[in-house]
Amino acid sequence: MPKYKNVLCLSVLASAVMLSACQPKEAEPKDKQVTETAQIAEQQLKLIGENEKLKLNVPDCDGKDCPEINIERLSSNQAFIDTFIDQKILEVVKGVLSPEAIEPAQVKLDENDQPASEASLAKVETPKQILEKQMLPHMQGFLNLDKELKTLNASHSISMMVKPKILNSSDPLATVVLNSSSYLGGAHGSSAQTFYNFDLDKKQQVKLDDLIVAKQKAKLEQQAHEVFKVWVTDSKLATNVAEYEQAWPFSLTDNFYLSKQGLVLQYAEYEIGPYVVGLPKLVIPYEQLQGVLKAQYLPQAEQAASEAKPSTQAH
Repeated sequence: MPKYKNVLCLSVLASAVMLSACQPKEAEPKDKQVTETAQIAEQQLKLIGENEKLKLNVPDCDGKDCPEINIERLSSNQAFIDTFIDQKILEVVKGVLSPEAIEPAQVKLDENDQPASEASLAKVETPKQILEKQMLPHMQGFLNLDKELKTLNASHSISMMVKPKILNSSDPLATVVLNSSSYLGGAHGSSAQTFYNFDLDKKQQVKLDDLIVAKQKAKLEQQAHEVFKVWVTDSKLATNVAEYEQAWPFSLTDNFYLSKQGLVLQYAEYEIGPYVVGLPKLVIPYEQLQGVLKAQYLPQAEQAASEAKPSTQAH
């Protein structure tokens, strides 16, 4: 009898194995793959990254009297933005230094910058290394300027800082702000904030004109001018705005970004006011921009109201 019991048990076990083999496979791995694909696609439409500090050795300079240089670049998941910002960083540095400071420069290359052998030529440089090499002549020019100021008994060392920062990472626009400051002697230094906006789907820069509904730029300029007038009086810069504009006339800047509050227009030093006002910002609330900005650049509530509003454009 035990023999038959063993046979019976083996038969039952075999049947259970066969039944389990016939069961349909769970869909979890497939669902996981779909989720991962969606996450990758979502990340591709978001600007994600961090800064890299450039290694910039100022030639023939060592010690606390050296000029202070701090330049960083953006390393993100959007290569086209990184390349764009790298060029803007170069433009900032060129703008700080005069051509006279750069032209007589004799760049000294260290061992890592010497002409490469055929084997090392095949080595691919990183974007950071490329930008560092592009900076070399400007660093020598920076040192030339520092030496010139020291011969005039200038007591302060000169300095320069350039840093990008991701302000908005996705819809409706990805925004990078390039902060810069420099001190080249004199009573005070200078600072700047420049905003660059991008459509990640189309992989291109978006300018202010791209946001504006056809034939509505004049209205936007009028709205910005009204905000400017309020800013002048609230800042106690003048009681008579017309008189103030004789010295500091209003103009519509194309340096902008989209905040939670509205369209922000960023101005440079001395652009619409004296040095004491710093870097002025004018904010136009979204509720005033219905029919002026294209619907996709308005928050959902204002976008719905703008789409429901009858068109008043001239034909």
